[in-house]
Amino acid sequence: MIVDCAIYRDGRRAETPGDLSDALAACRTSGDDSFIWVGMNEPTAEEFDLLSSEFGLHPLAVEDALKAHQRPKMEAYEGALFTVVRPLTYDDAKATVNASELMVFIGESFVVTVRHGHSRIGSQVRARMEGSPDILRTGPVAVLYAVCDAVVDAYLDIAAELQVDLQELEEQVFAPSGGDSGPVAAVIYSFKRQVLEFRRATGPLTAPMSRLAAGTAPYVTHETKPFFRDVADHLDRANEAGDGLDRLLSDILAAHLTQVGVRQNDDMRKISAWAAMAVVPTMIAGIYGMNFDHMPELHWVWGYPAALGLMAAIVLVLYLMFKRRGWF
Repeated sequence: MIVDCAIYRDGRRAETPGDLSDALAACRTSGDDSFIWVGMNEPTAEEFDLLSSEFGLHPLAVEDALKAHQRPKMEAYEGALFTVVRPLTYDDAKATVNASELMVFIGESFVVTVRHGHSRIGSQVRARMEGSPDILRTGPVAVLYAVCDAVVDAYLDIAAELQVDLQELEEQVFAPSGGDSGPVAAVIYSFKRQVLEFRRATGPLTAPMSRLAAGTAPYVTHETKPFFRDVADHLDRANEAGDGLDRLLSDILAAHLTQVGVRQNDDMRKISAWAAMAVVPTMIAGIYGMNFDHMPELHWVWGYPAALGLMAAIVLVLYLMFKRRGWF
């Protein structure tokens, strides 16, 4: 479905074309920086066929744009540069990272953006560019820059949000109580999944951004290279943040498992101490329960109290010894 379509001249929105073919031909023959920008949201094959035939889009790129579920990448085809980015949003209430997809085709005098999933990046970029005619005047590549810039800036914001949540998780893990083993481990693994989703978006985008920053990709001019270098620098920071989060999570998980092992050892020592104290009276009671006629102090009036006193004394000595060793 086409959500917006307009012709831009001299960096400003001029008109909404009636016929895409005539509008594209007019932009190409005008001799200025005019171009047509078409925004689509989850188009069907039938909706995209007309657009792809008018703009001469490569069938492989069209297939990727329709099927979605693509990793971030950039591919140069005859007549168009195809770029895939994964915009991210962060749900603070659920502490989850949600990904969508945005495909960008740029060519001679045209831009086509295709969105899959819930994201407002496309409309936000269009509004931003319409308010920045100096940048938009550089042509279709300015739209690609704006898309990449908005997506990568969102990465940095999400990395900051994840860092705050990670600090809260650290406090929970290293609290004196240490938290319950099961819930804390589940939270850590869930957090690692969110960081993995973050890195799936940022990591593969490094190579395309390097090409754009170096000016080796089609349609990138000397004027636009500095813009892409700035985006590439921000992406490096986002990747470093993702790597740091992943390392810290691994360290926190290792520390948590160590804490669990220490607590289990403490529990085993306490259980062993109680078992040792229970063995002595059990042994004495077992001996006197064998019902032999000739046993020491069997017929002594104070024999029973003496046996109980002996049991209590030995248990007390064992308790004090274990207490001094820190087993209680």
